[in-house]
Parts: sequence; structure tokens; C-alpha cells
Amino acid sequence: MTEFKAIQKKALQEWLSLQNSPYPIIYVGMGSCGIASGAGEVWEQVHKTIKKENIKAQVHKVGCIGPCYLEPFLDIQKPGLPRMSFNNVDVQRTGKLVSEFTNGTGSKHKPLGHLGPQGKQINGTRSFWDQPMLKNQVRIVLRNCGIINPENINHYIARDGFKGLLKALNHGPEVVIAEIKKSGLRGRGGAGFPTGLKWQLCRKAKGNPKYLICNADEGDPGAFMNRSLMEGDPFALLEGMLIAAFAIGADHGYIYIRAEYPLAIERLKIAIQQMNDLELLGDNILDSGFSFDIRLKEGAGAFVCGEETALIASIEGKRGMPRSRPPFPVTSGLNGNPTNINNVETLATVPAILREGADWFSGIGTEKSKGTKTFALVGKIRRTGLIEVPMGTTLRKIIFDIGGGPLKPFKAVQTGGPSGGCLSEKFLDLPVDYDSLSQAGSIMGSGGLIIMDENTCMVDVAKYFLRFTSNESCGKCVPCRIGTSRILEILEKITAGKAEVKDLEILEKLAKSVKNGSLCGLGQTAPNPVLTTLKYFKDEFLEHIENNRCPAAVCRDLVEYRVIADKCTGCQKCVSVCPTGAITGPRSEPHFLDLEKCIKCRACYEICRFDAIAGDAIEIV
Repeated sequence: MTEFKAIQKKALQEWLSLQNSPYPIIYVGMGSCGIASGAGEVWEQVHKTIKKENIKAQVHKVGCIGPCYLEPFLDIQKPGLPRMSFNNVDVQRTGKLVSEFTNGTGSKHKPLGHLGPQGKQINGTRSFWDQPMLKNQVRIVLRNCGIINPENINHYIARDGFKGLLKALNHGPEVVIAEIKKSGLRGRGGAGFPTGLKWQLCRKAKGNPKYLICNADEGDPGAFMNRSLMEGDPFALLEGMLIAAFAIGADHGYIYIRAEYPLAIERLKIAIQQMNDLELLGDNILDSGFSFDIRLKEGAGAFVCGEETALIASIEGKRGMPRSRPPFPVTSGLNGNPTNINNVETLATVPAILREGADWFSGIGTEKSKGTKTFALVGKIRRTGLIEVPMGTTLRKIIFDIGGGPLKPFKAVQTGGPSGGCLSEKFLDLPVDYDSLSQAGSIMGSGGLIIMDENTCMVDVAKYFLRFTSNESCGKCVPCRIGTSRILEILEKITAGKAEVKDLEILEKLAKSVKNGSLCGLGQTAPNPVLTTLKYFKDEFLEHIENNRCPAAVCRDLVEYRVIADKCTGCQKCVSVCPTGAITGPRSEPHFLDLEKCIKCRACYEICRFDAIAGDAIEIV
């Protein structure tokens, strides 16, 4: 432990010298969302500017801080002042910001906020944390994301990194497990199984060696919680893995991560190397007698490998297919040995519980769902991004207070990705926790929240997710392999205007059969989007069948588009997005839409601000 005190002292010195630097510090948000928005070019422009103008400044990468809709972010910290955050920067603006702020000449560019205390104004600038998307959040697992350099272990250590590990090593495995059980932490991967109990079962299981696996195979469409966390704070995950391995008695660990996450993989490799260099991984960690190594296993993107036994098969070099349980992985997992599997967020939460105490953590959330949960807000919503809120926060607060709500009237929210359900407006005051969502017919899942407005067709949504799960089925069991395909066929009939009302009864029975008869969680939850849309949006199914009409003007076989002349202003936005040149007309005059050229891509309908594009039902012969 004496060695760690020296490591900690060095890290604190580096962090304090950064905070008290006589020169400006520049931070660029270099998560995947930022890079996709142009942060790479911003990063290059920062270096060009400081070189050209001979500016003495340090430049650091940080991960995504949360509000992805405001990316790219550029933060500048001048001596004696907190970091000032600028949003939606481009190359041109970057050069001016760096030049003006670092040279002290002032700037016309007003920062979004400062990263100092909430409720405090500094130089007329309010705190970044007072932004609508952030003020209602409680950041535990995301506390370092967007703040520290994820490629510098000293930044993590200086912010109480590895204190949880030290407590674990001092107290012993049994005390650690008791603390996790007392905290009420449940698995954040979706099932919600009590984490401490899972660890206890694995520790007591007979057989050696024991393995710890982190499930980072985040495959839900629209979900990016785990990816952002690994990109922004990989050390929290790795510290959590060390604590879990110590608790269950594991010597070897794997992070099973999809190959489509190259940045997360790169930063995990850097973090693992830095921990090896400081002897925080490997043999006899901190002279405690505890040894542990971590390997990365890149998956090929099979959604079914998010299921524990399929994931294990993939690591073993076999085809990723689930097996029947029992035996469960905690008794017979990787190579037939006891194996504990937790997802990224679960493990990254563990250091905070050990550091701050179980009572602190269990004081957040609800009686049966403790702590916080991260969510990816996507879809038809003003403020897209990554958030963290206490369990029990209502859907209304998440969607409208934090996310700003959709631009058009709200219709539905899907929780839990393709395995979740679509909940209507009447569920907006539902608290988001494991039990409440389950009772409504949905699941927590890993944390994807897809928001839908009045322009969303719920039948089309169900079809989209069934196509996804049908394609991702491994094919091992008949209910999932055949059942999801048959469900998809019925949904395709409905959206093509070829179904009958009796098909709805068949659809529901088939969905329940697949749910009850499938081998693994993929098949057991695949029908959720169908069952919930049938339950809460049955009128839309009937509109498609009885009236051959798609109310949202989405289903191509049931709609044709036209321009409403007295509403068209001739702004030509529809002309600019039409891929086939179907829309023509001079500026400031009503346009014309040629049905023979129209491919019903819906681009004109989506972009029109004047409701001048109509989607009309067409007669099915």
C-alpha cells in the first residue's frame, strides 16, 4: 500500500499543477459523438493556432460530457478561473476562441457555462451544470466523463481513483460482498439481478480458476451508454473489475467488447497498459497477494452474444449461441469454471460504492431499485445525449425536463431497446425502475430511450425491431428462429395493406408463444415491441387494416405525397432534399410533386416547416 501512496502523491501533484497552471489549458471533447461532429478537426485547429501564435498552453482530450446535441465541445481554462465550456464549435470558431481567450484580449463568443459549482455565476457566466439537461442529473458513474483525460491515469487517481480498491484490499472479500449486497446494486445490463448475491454465489462455487467477464457487447440500436463510459473513463470500469475479481476470487478477466467500438478499445488498451506499468494489474497487486490480469476479446457484432452463455461460447472460440440453464455461469461458465459476468455500468459503479459507502448509495433511488442509471436519449427529442438520473425518476421528467421533449406532439417512448416495449403518453408519470417498467410490459434494458412523436408509425416501429431481432436470432431454438420470422411476415402484411383483422389475434398469440418458448433472453423479449404496441396503440393497427391508412404517413404502400399549394411558401427546402428531383417549382411560389418520380423517401415531409407536404392514403386494389 506504501507504493500506492507514492503513485497517488505524483498524480495529485500533476492534477494540481494542471488546475493551477500559469498557462491556459484547453480541453477538446473527443468521444465518438464529438469526433463524428468534427472534434478531430477542432483538435487539429487548436494545435495549429497555438503553434502559429506561439501560445503556451496545454491541450487535453476528454470524453463525452453528455449533451451530444451540443458537440463538439471546446473548454478553455485560464489561470485562476474555472474551465469555460463552448459548444457546437467549428474550425473557424476554434481558431478565434483559442487566440482571443488565451491572449487575454476578450472575445465576443460567449461560453455555454463554466465547470465550477452549480448556482454560481463567474464573470457573468452561469455554471455548465445549471443547463436544463444537466441540472436534474446525479452523476456517479459519469462523474469523470468530459472532465478527465481518459488516456492519463494520473487524472483518474487524483480524483479519488482506486480508493475503492484500497478499501476492498484492506477489508477482505467477504466484507466487500456484504457491502455490495447492502448497497442494493442490481445488474445494469437489463435483468436487474442483485450484484452482491451474484458475487457471493460465484465465490462459493467450487472450481478453479474463476473468471470475471465484463459484458461490453452493447448492441441495442440507439444505445451508447457503455461506449461513452469506456471512452470517457475507462479506469472506473477497470477498478470495478479489480474489486469484483478480488471479491469472487478470480485471477483472470475478460472484457468482451464489440469491434465496432474502436475508440473505446483503444482507450481501454491504453488504460490497461498504464495500470500494468504502475503494477495495479498483474501479479501481487500493491503487495496484497492478489493477482489479476485483463484481456480484451473483440466480438463480431452478434446481438445474441449479449446473452451470457452465448458470450462465453464466443470467448471460447465457438459459435455464439446460448445454452440452456442451469447450470448457470456462476457455477459452470468459461471453460466449465465458475464465472461472474457483469456489464460495464454495473462494474463502473462499484468503486463509488466502496469509496463512499453502501448507505450513501442505497439512499439514492427507490426501495427496490437503488442508485442511479445512465440512459441514452435519442429519437424525436430536442436534447439528445447521455444522462444519469436517480432510479425512480419519471419518464416525464427525463423526456421533457431533461430532454426538452419532442418538437412535435409526443406519442411514445421505447425503453430497453429491441427487447423493450413502447409506452404511450399515459405512462409518462411512471417511475423508471426495474419493477415499474416490467409491470407496464417493458424492461429497463441497458438504458436506451427512443422518443417518438406524432410522425412515428407504431406498426412500422414494431416491424423495424422485429426485423432486427429476427436477423439477430442465432437460430438454435424453433420459437425464436421461426416465430420471429412469422411475426415479421404478419407485420409486413399490415404495413402493405394486405392484412385482415383476424391477423391481429394470430399476431398476439404468436408473440406470446415466442416469449414463453424461447431458449434465451433474445427470443423471450423479442415480442415486447409487438405486444406493447398492440396493447397501447391498437387503433393504429386497425387503421392500417380497416382503412388502408397509415396515420403517420410512413408506410410506403399506404401513402402518396402531394404539395398543399396554399400552404407552400416556395422555400425550396423540399427541393434540396429530394433525391430524385420529384419536386419542382420556382422560389417563393407553390411547388409541384411528380408522383411518377417520387420514391416515397419522406425527406420532403420531414423537412417542411409549414405542413405543406401531405401524406394521403391510397386505395389498395
